[in-house]
Amino acid sequence: MDIYFITGTDTDAGKTVAACGFVQYLVGRGQKVAVMKPVASGCEMTDGQLKNSDALALKKVANVTQPYEQVNPYTFKPAIAPHIAAADENVEISLDKLQQAVDEIRQSNVDALVIEGAGGWQLPLSNSHFMPELVKRLSAKVILTVGLKLGCLNHALLSAQSIKASGCDLAGWIAVQTTETPMPRQTENLETLIAVLRSKPIAVLPYIPDWQTQNLASKFSLVY
Repeated sequence: MDIYFITGTDTDAGKTVAACGFVQYLVGRGQKVAVMKPVASGCEMTDGQLKNSDALALKKVANVTQPYEQVNPYTFKPAIAPHIAAADENVEISLDKLQQAVDEIRQSNVDALVIEGAGGWQLPLSNSHFMPELVKRLSAKVILTVGLKLGCLNHALLSAQSIKASGCDLAGWIAVQTTETPMPRQTENLETLIAVLRSKPIAVLPYIPDWQTQNLASKFSLVY
């Protein structure tokens, strides 16, 4: 099973649209694809259960059946950093529990697992554990989502350096226009990103306000 971890240069970098589009791309290539959103805050009650909109979007585009608890093992209502929300509820975010969820998926005979992170790369899971520990444990291939806005060059380069310093494989990156109006000199910024990240993007996703109703597979050109 190939495992892909979709991270971002920051919160609101477009991780969910990038992850859903990537799932659609893999499904379009005939793969059986499962999904995960390991931890999520800002969740709401849906059908009598606390659920996350990003996790539900991922679950919608996957082509294997998964219980919600497997897709999103840790859900928190406040829209704050997950480790703070967890501490408020006296909950410990366990790497072993997340590993167990991945192992269960691995046993279900799927071709790929696409995991969407939360926030940026160095997301704290507690005061002593961070998301990269899970990614490294899973030997997941990391795909960096770069939100096309001022500051993206610095954020992308620092994120890429941190991913590599964590001992993880940066397999590629996805550019996402996060606002209706393109950032100033967007084309030139994309050219610079290609130069500093030393690779072309897997996809460049334009601003699509109704992206959840679209199939974005055609925007992707490479699989790592």
